[in-house]
Amino acid sequence: MDTTVLDLPTPVANRLRRPGWRDPRLLAGVAMVAGSVALGSWVVQGAERTTQVYVARDALTPGSAVEASGLGVAQVRLVDVDVERYVTVADGVPLDAVALRVVAPGELVPRAALGSAADLDVRPVAIAVTVAPSADLVAGSLVDLWDVPAATRSAGGNEAAVLPRELAPALTVAQVKRPDGAFVTGGSTVVYVLVPTAILPTVLAAVAGEGEVQLVHVPGSGS
Repeated sequence: MDTTVLDLPTPVANRLRRPGWRDPRLLAGVAMVAGSVALGSWVVQGAERTTQVYVARDALTPGSAVEASGLGVAQVRLVDVDVERYVTVADGVPLDAVALRVVAPGELVPRAALGSAADLDVRPVAIAVTVAPSADLVAGSLVDLWDVPAATRSAGGNEAAVLPRELAPALTVAQVKRPDGAFVTGGSTVVYVLVPTAILPTVLAAVAGEGEVQLVHVPGSGS
């Protein structure tokens, strides 16, 4: 039997061609890398950007005058805080500004917490406290205001106790003036309480009455 051997052509291996600079795939890859680098740089720069914002050194209470000289300054990262809500050094403190609500020490000063004296609906009333209050009673604390009437005499000559009545709950303390000196035995502490104008006549009548107006500190407030 004759066997014929066919000479088949030897396959030629296809060689990978180096892509040219006009290759769309190369251009797309370069664009992706450049975009990633730019995005990363933008994020880092945004995280490092800060702005100066005013911060309360001491407690700001409603009605207290607010000036830049009495405030501190904090560097705030833009990614952490919505700066538009707070008073920045660049914008400055408005002229003749007063606090409309309590701003605690160390708190960033909100724009909404400042206004004019005409916006206030409270008035400070001085109340003398014969029993020294605790050290926790400070400006910014909340107190309940109670009227403790003096004992009255009945027809038989005996004293009849009259129950105290609450004048107002959770009023803000504007200032506390304690007697000076470590060995003071006389005198009383004077607490200035911010009383809403709607109940001002009732509170003033109780302060001027024969009874005693007492303050009950709301625990946890003012710290």
